Amino acid sequence: MSAVLEKKISSYSVNIAVVGLGYVGLPLAVAFAQKGYKVFGVDVAKNRIDRLMDKKSYILDVTHAEIEAIIRKEKFLAATDFSLLKTADVVIICVPTPIKRRYTPDVSFMTGACESIAKYIRKGMLVILESTTYPGTTEELIKPILERGGLRAGKDFHLAFSPERIDPGNKQFKVTRIPKVVGGLTPKCTELTASLYGKIIEKVHRVSSPRAAEMTKLLENTFRIVNIGWINEAAMMCHKFGINIWEVVDAAKTKPFGFMPFYPGLGVGGHCIPEDPLYLYWKAKKYGFNSRFIKLSADLNHNMPVYVIHRVEKLLSAKGKALGRARILVVGVTYKKDVRDLRKSPSLRLLELLKQKCRVDYHDPMVARLDIGGLKMDSIALTPTRVKKYDCVIVSVDHTAVDYGLIARNSKLVFDVKNVYQGVKFRNVCPL
Repeated sequence: MSAVLEKKISSYSVNIAVVGLGYVGLPLAVAFAQKGYKVFGVDVAKNRIDRLMDKKSYILDVTHAEIEAIIRKEKFLAATDFSLLKTADVVIICVPTPIKRRYTPDVSFMTGACESIAKYIRKGMLVILESTTYPGTTEELIKPILERGGLRAGKDFHLAFSPERIDPGNKQFKVTRIPKVVGGLTPKCTELTASLYGKIIEKVHRVSSPRAAEMTKLLENTFRIVNIGWINEAAMMCHKFGINIWEVVDAAKTKPFGFMPFYPGLGVGGHCIPEDPLYLYWKAKKYGFNSRFIKLSADLNHNMPVYVIHRVEKLLSAKGKALGRARILVVGVTYKKDVRDLRKSPSLRLLELLKQKCRVDYHDPMVARLDIGGLKMDSIALTPTRVKKYDCVIVSVDHTAVDYGLIARNSKLVFDVKNVYQGVKFRNVCPL
């Protein structure tokens, strides 16, 4: 059974189905199709499928030309119908894993996908979960669903976990250049998974189990949330001391060992860092273990917009302006530089809080209109005349298209959350 699959992988004749065509699944599907594999893409969002079959991409890391090329070569087919899995030899699950409520995982996307996959599972198939989740998910949640039809994982079909490591917008490290961690239910499951990923990724690292692979991803993300939380707290502390945190970080990073620079900001955006560590926090609680670092860091980062408003309110008051009578412009609403990604962006929370207190607008060269939750706003154009109308401009993210000099020269007050333009000195700039 495994020898047949291994031969198909080596000869590029294996059919691969990718379930979930978002920031993780679509680049992966494209990478396999470009290597010559026949790839089926399944997603419940019809608008995504329509765009793909119209040879259009909807994410930054995949171009229209790449989609057109693999469709023209008949290496890629996308649909909302799971019946595409009938001829698949490998199924890779890349569905979302959000937080249902504070600190509680929402596994409905994973279970829903697996229930659909279970209808088409057959002997010899390889199923790989890539969705970031808590340790034990593959064995405790996914395996029982897939075995409902009578086939046994590790005996009749293969099962493994391999965490996604996508960094949207990172041109240096695309999916094929990031080492892959794989952990199978059995040694054979691990080897088959490693063999498959080895066809598109140069380095594959094997671990002893799905649990170890699941924990690896959460260790990576928790490392970041804890360090971001600490540097944000350090920024608050340095403000009290009258010390420039940016100067301190610049000095500390001259040490050639034992230090890695992190920078303060408005909080943490995207899916991986603000949400994934909470899966680990939730799972640890099930074992009677309270991960204080994760909760403290998550809470601290979540409250950074409140801290920024408090700082701005005091700065305005010092200039004789009450926050309630102020006009404020927020520059930057995406969570990272030059990427049209609004997932969990802390700027959105900042806007929501400011709307309750004062008149607020936003500018972002990447996002022309916001229509999320209670935010229905259009991006305003940056001109000297417009900027002069605002009592304060909050710069919350670095975009290459933002004219920072124009902002600093024409606004009454600039509160620079990330202080990305450290070399520019303006009288009215107050960095975090």
